[in-house]
Amino acid sequence: MIYKVRVLFNQEFFEISGSQITIGVKSKPIKGEANKEVIKKLAKHFGVSSMKILIKSGHTTKNKIIEIQE
Repeated sequence: MIYKVRVLFNQEFFEISGSQITIGVKSKPIKGEANKEVIKKLAKHFGVSSMKILIKSGHTTKNKIIEIQE
């Protein structure tokens, strides 16, 4: 499955609307810490290993394209 993900900082929430996911993270966007938190939250929500979640684009932006492998 492919999802559009928007990351908001200094917040703590998880919201899905169709294929759009909005995630609030507490981690700073330094050295990939925010991306790691996004992957961890997605893995927990979908009940998959974090190894099955790939950031296809948007590694350094708030808007990302994420693929969740089955």
